Amino acid sequence: MSDKNYLSTYAKSFNWAGFFLPKLTYKKCSALYDFCRVVDNIADDKNPIEIKQNKFQEFKKKFNKKNFDDSVIENMWKLINEFNFSLNVVQDLFDGIESDIKSEVRLNSKKELLVYSYRVAGTVGLMMAKILKVNKKESLKSAIDLGIAMQLTNISRDVIEDLSNRRFYIQENFDHIISTIELSEKFYKNSFYSIKEIPLGFRFSILVARRVYRQIGYKILSKNNIENYKESGKIYLNNFEKLFQTFISIFDLIKLSLTNKNDNNIQHDHLLINEEINLDERI
Repeated sequence: MSDKNYLSTYAKSFNWAGFFLPKLTYKKCSALYDFCRVVDNIADDKNPIEIKQNKFQEFKKKFNKKNFDDSVIENMWKLINEFNFSLNVVQDLFDGIESDIKSEVRLNSKKELLVYSYRVAGTVGLMMAKILKVNKKESLKSAIDLGIAMQLTNISRDVIEDLSNRRFYIQENFDHIISTIELSEKFYKNSFYSIKEIPLGFRFSILVARRVYRQIGYKILSKNNIENYKESGKIYLNNFEKLFQTFISIFDLIKLSLTNKNDNNIQHDHLLINEEINLDERI
């Protein structure tokens, strides 16, 4: 696996939760994140659109040709082969990133918001679940839900930064931020009982990641209005807050151990996504 660790640099909440994974599993999750981060960085850098589009197409070509001179691509193909990732899922991720390489990005409906969130994050949740040895179909759908929930949290947090880059995922309006966080709540809730399907040694890490990221949404809501939201800058949890949420996650682990509920009867909110992407074919 790569010596680079984008996870510790760019995804501090995930990296915190990754502390509770076995070392080898953490390295595999990190390799997946490295791949996603490298592609995402192409879309996010400050180059002109034409240069970013060219760099993106060149990276895709290297990936499809299995150019193992690039260790990030080599490690991703190792994961694809070991965990049987669908190449359609990787293509969905590429489609999501490519949709950001425009002079202006504007999402105009709930469907567009959910499809985008699936492509850039639900895909990652699905692949991550396979690394964590989740096999049950309904549980893999719930892993997609957790990825979507986290992306909706990201979008709610980054409205001002995204506007400066002419990315209009949601409106610069606190009511729209609230409604996006409320939408994320449905997906966080749908993800909970499926975590029982994750082997016990990996389970706590995912509960921590879920709770820490969900708390970012609650922290956004505490700002109460758009003025306070803008003044806050990018909203994170500090280490004390992460530690507290980690402690609370112990009770989530106990709740999962004691409950007889599972994810068999969860009504996944995938209807709008499935109008464009057949998720059953991805799982």
